[in-house]
Amino acid sequence: MKSFNYVITDEVGIHARPAGILVKEAKKYQSKVVIVNKDGKSAEAKKLMALMGLGVKCGDPVEVQITGDDEETACEELKAFFENNL
Repeated sequence: MKSFNYVITDEVGIHARPAGILVKEAKKYQSKVVIVNKDGKSAEAKKLMALMGLGVKCGDPVEVQITGDDEETACEELKAFFENNL
């Protein structure tokens, strides 16, 4: 498993549009991608409603956990995605 921590900088957090973009990005990988919020609740990044249910707001820290065959690539690319989009 690979993981990284990130503090959300998008002013609306992980809500409708940003969550949709994240789901689309996560679906590019075979690996399971899980987002864990500051309260320890988690959701698969490939499930839109679950992601939005985490209630992640601007300034909230999240942990992104990636497990699977392409976890190395997924981790690097998702980290860049978060930095550029969230």
